[in-house]
Amino acid sequence: MVEYRLTARRNDGIPMVMSQPSTAVAYGSVALAAVLWGGSIVAQKMALGSFSAVEASVLRDIGGLVILFATWWSKEGGTFTINRGDFWLLGLLGLGVLGNHLFILMGLNYVSGAVGGVIIGASPVVTALLSALLIRDVPLRLVWAGAVLSFAGVGLVSVAGFQAAGDHPLLGSALVFLGVLSWAIYSIGSRTMMERMSALTVNWTTLLIATVLQVPLLWTDQKMMTAGIGSVTTSDWLALGYLIVFATAVAQQAWLFGVKGVGPSRASVVGNLTPVAAIGLSALILGESVGLIEIIGICLILAGVWVVNRQTAEQTS
Repeated sequence: MVEYRLTARRNDGIPMVMSQPSTAVAYGSVALAAVLWGGSIVAQKMALGSFSAVEASVLRDIGGLVILFATWWSKEGGTFTINRGDFWLLGLLGLGVLGNHLFILMGLNYVSGAVGGVIIGASPVVTALLSALLIRDVPLRLVWAGAVLSFAGVGLVSVAGFQAAGDHPLLGSALVFLGVLSWAIYSIGSRTMMERMSALTVNWTTLLIATVLQVPLLWTDQKMMTAGIGSVTTSDWLALGYLIVFATAVAQQAWLFGVKGVGPSRASVVGNLTPVAAIGLSALILGESVGLIEIIGICLILAGVWVVNRQTAEQTS
């Protein structure tokens, strides 16, 4: 095994100790991330008025990367330890970030922010289900019932309750769900990496990989680059700024911090705040209607989350 030793140090030269966050702080961090991501659904929908999905994703990731890298450099002295095996896992996590950012933006071309938020509400159960299958931190028998309920809610909204914003609403729903699946894989894998690296290190390195991988895609999906930078409205610049600062730099770091403290399965339960925030803000800011189908869908999804949370809590009590 080849090891690249870049041990993180504080600015005063004292080696850093990676402390475990308290349970309360960890859950608070996850809740903050969930609410900020609810707002990001609206911001992404707005940004697509002036930017293509790839343009918005690339600009979002570059801006977030600058903030995260600068923060990491100032807090950790610009050093960390990595071995050859870590490169493969970091690459997989980078694909998870890329899939989450790009698939959701692409999907929002075809479905409303409210519908996108409802589908993203299945993220806790998807994460718990994959976590049970891949790392077995909870038994599969405890999560399958909740998964069925949540997936029924996603299917109901995708098939019967969508407010189409394009010609392929089912494709849009599928793309958003792929984004959810990508983030579940990232949440599970990132905890393994955070046993050896800080959350900041995992965050900026995986975001760098995601950014590099999607830059070539700019030549396949252009909007602002074709119309010119002057075509971008002030509101769309503000939406992009929200995605960079709050949805990427702040929320993603808060999520990783929370996952480190309570694990992917328990952290994902708090993710039920994301669809609630997304639906409310979509109705308030975008003027989107929320019908009975959306309400039934979110109730099914939240019921699935409740079942998973109850079952896993009983298992660990």
